[in-house]
Amino acid sequence: PSLNQEKKIVGIGYNCMPNGCDGQLPWTRSADDRLDTKYPYVCHAELNAIMNKNSADVKGCTMYVTLFPCNECAKLIIQAGISKVIYLDDKYHDTQETKASRRLLDTAGIPYETSKTFIPIHAVVFLTYALIPVHPGLTCMLLFSVCFGRQFNC
Repeated sequence: PSLNQEKKIVGIGYNCMPNGCDGQLPWTRSADDRLDTKYPYVCHAELNAIMNKNSADVKGCTMYVTLFPCNECAKLIIQAGISKVIYLDDKYHDTQETKASRRLLDTAGIPYETSKTFIPIHAVVFLTYALIPVHPGLTCMLLFSVCFGRQFNC
């Protein structure tokens, strides 16, 4: 979920394909051609959390994410006015995208930190197929990814 300064839910975010494209694009993680993987097409959780904000303002909010944001999400975080990023894991620390992300956030003056005390109450959410259309063969499972707010448990 996305929470504002009053700790009210503003929106949620998770990795998914763009609306209407889920069944037509690949969900595989590896292939000889990068265009045959999910990576060029997937909308990241940060994007969806900001887009799904229910008309509320996220300016000044803290964004809580599972993985350190990529460079594209860092640009969106800056443009949205997010004031701080808290992440659980910097799995891709040495990639060009993550290095660019840190440079962007540093240049914009947006602090980021890892937090071992930020532990979501529910790390995995299971949904029924009736609620979310899923690509054939995929498990209908959303991994917790993003929420906004101050000191709280997601």
